[in-house]
Amino acid sequence: MKINLKSGIDQLLFGMKQSDVTAIYGKPDRNYKDEDDNVIFAYNVLKMRLTFYKDEALKLGYVVASSPDLDLLGIHIIGKNIREAKKELDEKGLAKFTQEEFDTFENYFNEDHWLILQTEFEEVVKVELGAIINSKDEFDWKF
Repeated sequence: MKINLKSGIDQLLFGMKQSDVTAIYGKPDRNYKDEDDNVIFAYNVLKMRLTFYKDEALKLGYVVASSPDLDLLGIHIIGKNIREAKKELDEKGLAKFTQEEFDTFENYFNEDHWLILQTEFEEVVKVELGAIINSKDEFDWKF
């Protein structure tokens, strides 16, 4: 599954509605609301969690994924050592990451692409990708 920076993952595009997503992937394994009343779809086989923002007419705005099939700029990122991943991403022009630590987890955040690589024990275990907010402080929907 290809990560399309600033746009989405695989066939998913930021701005899709729930019906657009179910037309592609079918009914989610879990469908619930978070504490902000955003709608969450979880697909077990795809290892993806999708967030549809309540305040944005329930458009797809955030994806959390952990499938070993994730491809970021030609790199299978899940399971990769973060130092190696950062080196390879830097060579492809994706270099600027800020780092935060939480217990045994570390997040590497690239604000330009609203991308988080989450690691545990120096290995990438999760990717988070969000819709970009433009210069007008609005979401830059791709769908």
